[in-house]
Amino acid sequence: MSMPHVLLGLLAAGNRHGYELKRAHDSRLPRAKPLAFGQVYATLGRLQRDGLVVTTGQEREAGPDRTAYALTDQGRAALAGWLAAVEPPMPYVTSTLFTKVAVALLVADLNAARSYLIAQARAHTDRLRELTAVKTAPSTTLDDVVAVDYAVAHLDADLRWLRTTLARVADWHREVHS
Repeated sequence: MSMPHVLLGLLAAGNRHGYELKRAHDSRLPRAKPLAFGQVYATLGRLQRDGLVVTTGQEREAGPDRTAYALTDQGRAALAGWLAAVEPPMPYVTSTLFTKVAVALLVADLNAARSYLIAQARAHTDRLRELTAVKTAPSTTLDDVVAVDYAVAHLDADLRWLRTTLARVADWHREVHS
């Protein structure tokens, strides 16, 4: 994820201070890792240094001064360019799950590799159930539904791969150890 571009996108709706940006990120991207305040302010500092945002003043609510930020024309152009660029499909398999299965076949016996695949498939199935329940909860927002749909699609793909690999594990193990 490109944190600078996410913050530029959140600022496209209007001037905000760091606390508001963090809250907006965490609510608009509900299944993403929550931002740390330090990350928000460090990123805003780099965006300001690069001429993509400017400060628009300070506010004081019931607490410390809060500096508000706004996009510059250069910031709007950078955001538009990032949004227009198509993300290339990943050229390499970089999943920890894939790597762990491949390494397990190198160092573990066939039964241990099978057990790992079964346990991992069970964990994926449990997570799919949890996410499906989130979609039907009364307090679920459309932001949640969209994020859960994304997560479910990825978990489902992993689960299909785990099941296919489980069916091939004996042949794969023989090939690795021959």
